[in-house]
Order: sequence, then C-alpha cells, then structure tokens
Amino acid sequence: MTGKLLPDREGRWGRFGGRFVPETLMIALDELTQAYRKAKKEKKFREELDYYLRHYAGRPTPLYYAERFSRKIGARVYLKREDLLHTGAHKMNNTLGQALLARRMGKERIIAETGAGQHGVATATASALLGFPCDIYMGEEDIKRQSLNVFKMKLLGARVLSVTTGSKTLKDAINESLRDWVTNVEDTYYLLGSVVGPAPYPVIVRDFQSVIGRETKKQILKLAGKLPDYVVACVGGGSNSMGIFHSFLEEDVKLIGVEAGGLGLSSDRHGASLCRGSEGVLHGARTYILQDEKGQISSTHSIAAGLDYPGVGPEHAYLKERGRAYYYAVKDKDAVDAFQELSELEGILPALEPAHALGWVKKFSSQFNRDDIIVVNLSGRGDKDVNIIGDWLGEKL
Repeated sequence: MTGKLLPDREGRWGRFGGRFVPETLMIALDELTQAYRKAKKEKKFREELDYYLRHYAGRPTPLYYAERFSRKIGARVYLKREDLLHTGAHKMNNTLGQALLARRMGKERIIAETGAGQHGVATATASALLGFPCDIYMGEEDIKRQSLNVFKMKLLGARVLSVTTGSKTLKDAINESLRDWVTNVEDTYYLLGSVVGPAPYPVIVRDFQSVIGRETKKQILKLAGKLPDYVVACVGGGSNSMGIFHSFLEEDVKLIGVEAGGLGLSSDRHGASLCRGSEGVLHGARTYILQDEKGQISSTHSIAAGLDYPGVGPEHAYLKERGRAYYYAVKDKDAVDAFQELSELEGILPALEPAHALGWVKKFSSQFNRDDIIVVNLSGRGDKDVNIIGDWLGEKL
C-alpha cells in the first residue's frame, strides 16, 4: 500500500470519504480547504504550532517501556504517553492546530462536539489561549458520565450545550454542531475532533495528530534499535490511531485498530463499525457505519464514551479494505481488566478508550514472541473514568 497520493483532491480514499453535505457548507468547506493548504505550506504557521506544542502542550511525549506489564504479556510493550500531554489526551495536538487556523481565517467563534469530554476540554483550552468564545455540544448521556470534564470546560470559559436528541451521545453532538455551523458559517469555525466528517476534516485532523507517529518512530529506533512489530491503538472516530499509524504506513509494521466491543459483537450493544458495520454515509463522508437494513443509524454502546460512535474515519475504512491495518473489537469487561492491570503493574491509570488497545494486547498475548516490540498509543489518562470504574466495581466514590 502506498497511500502517499491519497486522498485525492475530492477528499476520497478510493470510494471512502468525500463530501455529502448541504450546499451551504460546500462553500465553507472549500474555504477551509484552501486556508489549510496555504497554512501548512507557510513556515510561520508551522513554527507557531510547533512552539505551542512544545512549550504549552508539552511535546514531545515520552515513549515508555512498561517493564512489569511486558513481563505479564510476554513481549516488549512500549506506551506512547499521550496521557501526559496538557489536558490529559492526544486531543490537544489537533485543537491547537485548528484554533490557530481559525484565527488565521479571521473567525470569531469556535464550536465543537465532544463525547468523552477530552476534545471538549482541549477545544475550550485552545479557545481560552487564543481568546475565542467557545460552545461545546455534548450528549446528555455523556454529560452524566463525564461530569468532571464538563466542569473543566466551564472553568475554561466554554459553554456546554446539552444534546437531548437521539442516543444523546457523540453522534448527536456532531449533528447539533453541524446544524449550528450551517446557521453561523460566516463567523464560526467548527473544530471537529476526529478523522471523520466531510473533506477536508479527515486530512486536517490526521495531519495535526501525525506528530504522535513521527515522534514514536524516532523514539523506538533510539530505544530499541528497530521499528516495532505492532502498533496498536483504539478506534472510535479514529484520530489517535491515524495519528500514530500514519508514519508507519510504508513500513513493515502490523497496524492494529481496536474498536468498542461493548457487551459483545453478537449483541447490538457495541460500537464496532469496522468489525460489524457496512458502507454508508454518516456526517458528510462515506465510510463504514452501524446501520439497520433500512439504512437507519444503529444505537451504539461502549463503557468508553470516546468510542461510543456508529461510524469511523474514511481513511480507516480504506486501510481495512486494502488489508494494511487490521481491526478487532474488545469488550467492556476486557477493557476494564486491562485498566486495572496497567494501574496495578505500572502505576498508570489509562483512559478507558486506550484500555481497549491494552485489552487487545492482553487477549492476543499468546501469539507474541518474547522479542516482539509492541507500541500502544496510550491516548489519554483515566482520571475522567474513575467514577465509571467505581460503578463497575461496585465502589461508591
């Protein structure tokens, strides 16, 4: 797989991606496309983003050899510590880049969607830094289970707007954000949080997140003297996984994406779009989605709010179809078990989203050789999930 010439100028990877939006948004998307193409070629823009990533967000993040966890797995496991980035997750890479782009475009207001709350917090943070008023759309269900992040967003000066339609989760928050953007397109910048949506968003978000993979490649060569055998990351919309996969697409490295298995793929209570979905259009792009026989979007479930989404980024759909990346699903229980194991063995509380990636490593440990090198993108920290884990374990906090 080469992939270097993709997506094409229409924002498609083969038949995936593209734009399926109202005419009102086509002009805004054209404006965004041109602004991004110019910005990424401009040395001043790149230097300003690099400054904030290093001196404000805390890049580069460490690549940590998890020695005790590795002994349990029977292979060498390294953790890309995005949990140590400012605001506690990889989301800051993208929000800083897009907020700088919004300022360059002369926009006066930023809106965003959020599920687990990490993108919302990162957007509120970047907006505060650059002086933007900020509105965050969040499903009512996610507001309940991510109350800590909701309060953080408010402390950072953002308004959190509850979405009470549909499943009241991430899908519906994106729907409301798009409605807002259609109405206020001239002065508002929609800061989308994952590699989903209409072109050019999947490329913009991937490019801003690709710093993860570039750093990882240099770090693992220095620490281990060779490239990893496996790169593993969780997949909801797919930004952290595309961020780390992108630098390894041309290398002989197995790329593993891990979706939300929820209560099991035999049930209808999961978020495994690539493992159990079919082709369709969601939020302006053709990709794999969870839908019924009439094309209606299915309800999803995951203990991890950031994976509770019935679609996936179109580049992931392309990588699956080409056989360049492999996708699996890990159930809630196995993610919680991995959360506990990393916490107890390494003193690191992972977010429930990357706990799914750790769960895959545990599940397939018998297939690894002792000298295999596995890099897991630890895309966020687990502070936000302590109450959920407490409920699962029957502990009152």
